Amino acid sequence: MKKIALLSLLVVPAILMASGHADGETSRYFAQTGRESDFFPRIVNFTIFVALLYYLIANPIKNFFKGRSEGIAAQLKEIEEKLQAAKDEKKEAQIRLDESEKKADQIIADAKNEAVLLAQKIAESNQNDLDNMVKQLEEKIALEERKSAREAIDEVLSENITNDDIMLDEKKVVDIISTKVDGKVA
Repeated sequence: MKKIALLSLLVVPAILMASGHADGETSRYFAQTGRESDFFPRIVNFTIFVALLYYLIANPIKNFFKGRSEGIAAQLKEIEEKLQAAKDEKKEAQIRLDESEKKADQIIADAKNEAVLLAQKIAESNQNDLDNMVKQLEEKIALEERKSAREAIDEVLSENITNDDIMLDEKKVVDIISTKVDGKVA
């Protein structure tokens, strides 16, 4: 802006002087003022005009640009604060994401451990049930053997022993019973 003003101070008077006047006008000006041209008074008038303009307009223009630069600075500061807040939120979100990933990994590990423990408990429970079934089967077999032995004894006693055979000795009764039992068991 200053360069344009300085350039205009030099160019405008040169243009004015380049414009020629008729000889009559120059001599009349010389007769009135005693000078051949009015170049220097015009430069003085122009300088006074520019100084007045500067005096009247400089402060409002300075204030305008100062306010404008302060407004831009305030906007820039606000944008920087928002940017910093966004960066902080991003860091917090990243931290929460990392924590969530750790929790997810922990939950998966806990679930796997729990699944292993649950499988072991089920296996132990099934083994216990199987052992109990085997015991019950063995007891039932033993009970059935005793029952069949009793039935065999009752049958032998009821069929083979009559009132006439009551005088049998013990050895004979044992032999009869053992043959009956061996025949039924086998």
